[in-house]
Amino acid sequence: MEYTGERIGIGAAATEAVKERRGGLDLPFLALTLTLLTIGVVMVLSASYARAYFSAATEHNAAYYFMRQLGFALAGVAAMYVFSLMPMQFYRRWSLALLLAAIGLLAVVPFIGVPQGDAKRWINLGFTTFQPSEIAKIAVILYFAALICKFRGRMSTIKYGILPFAAVLLVIVALLVLEPHFSGAIIILAIGAVMLFLGGVRLYWFVGALAVGAVGLGVVITFFPYASGRITTWLDPFANTSGDGYQIIQSLYAIGSGGLFGLGLGQGRQKYLYLPEEHNDFIFPVVCEELGFAGAMLILLLFALLIIRGYWLAMHMRDRYSFLVTAGITTLLAIQVFLNVAVVTNLVPCTGISLPFFSYGGTALMIQLAEMGIVLSAARDIPAKI
Repeated sequence: MEYTGERIGIGAAATEAVKERRGGLDLPFLALTLTLLTIGVVMVLSASYARAYFSAATEHNAAYYFMRQLGFALAGVAAMYVFSLMPMQFYRRWSLALLLAAIGLLAVVPFIGVPQGDAKRWINLGFTTFQPSEIAKIAVILYFAALICKFRGRMSTIKYGILPFAAVLLVIVALLVLEPHFSGAIIILAIGAVMLFLGGVRLYWFVGALAVGAVGLGVVITFFPYASGRITTWLDPFANTSGDGYQIIQSLYAIGSGGLFGLGLGQGRQKYLYLPEEHNDFIFPVVCEELGFAGAMLILLLFALLIIRGYWLAMHMRDRYSFLVTAGITTLLAIQVFLNVAVVTNLVPCTGISLPFFSYGGTALMIQLAEMGIVLSAARDIPAKI
C-alpha cells in the first residue's frame, strides 16, 4: 500500500483545493451505521419501558429512557455529519489537545465523579452523565496516529517507537485503575497495541508487553477484591445465584429462552426487573430473548459488515494518518462489540462494556457517532476511481 505523503500545514488556497477534491459520504458505511442505530433505539424502548415505569426517578414514565436515547441519537447523527465535514488535518492538529483534555477529566473523576456501585467513572453534567474514558479512547487513536506519522521510519526504536506511547498509556491506565475501570483500561491498552502494530513496531515488543500485562493482571486480581470477585463469579456464577452470579445467570436465561426466532419484539420477560442493566450493558440478552437466535445473528452480521467496510475504507486511504485513524476506530468498534457479547454470554468475566449504538447512554452514543463521522471524513478523500 502506497501513501502519497503527509500534509501538516496548509494555506488557505491549498485548503480550498482539498475541499474541492473531497468526495461525498460513503453510503454503505453510513447506511450500516444508521441501520444499527435505528434498531438500537427501538431495542432501548423495548428493554427499558418496564424499569422506567416502575422507577420513581423517571416519574413512572415508561418512555423516559427511549425519549432521551432518541434525542441523543438525533443529536449524534447531526454531530456525525458535522464531523464528516472536517478535514483530517483538523483532527491531527487538535489530537494532542484532546488527549490532554481526556487525561485532565480522568484525573478529576476520583474527586468529583458520580459513584455507582463500587466505582466512580462518571462526571455529572446536570442533564446527563458521561465517562471521560470514552473521550480517552478516541484521543489515543487520533494522537497515536499523529505521532506514528511524525516518527515514521523510527518506529522500530525505543526512543521514538516505544517510550512516548508507553508513557501515554501508563498515565491513562493508571487513572482508569483508580476509578476503578478495568474494562476501559483493557480497551485502551488493546487500541494502543493495535496502533503501534500498524505503525511498524516489531513483534517482540508485544511479546514483552503481554508478559508484563500478565504480571499486572495477577497484581490486580491479588490486591483488588473488585476484580478477583469478578473472576470467581465468571468461573462459577451458579455458586451464588442470588448474589454476584445473579446478573449473568439472568442474562443466560434471557438468551436461552429466545430460541430460534424469539418471543417477539416487546414480549420478553427478563426485562421486567429480573435482569439488571437490561437497557444498558445487558441489552443484547433482551435482543436474543425477543428476536431469537436469528435476530441476534442478523444484528451481529450488520456489525460485521460495518467493521469490514471500515477496514476496506482504511486500506484505500490516500494518506497514512487517515489509514491509521480509520483502522483504529474500526478496531475500537470491533473490540467493544466482541467484549460486550462475550460478557453477556459469560465467555469472559463480567465488566462494564456497552454495546455500540444499542446500550442506553446519551453521551457515549454521541461520541460513537462522532467517531463514525471521523471515518466518513477520511473516506471523503478516497480517490473517486476506487
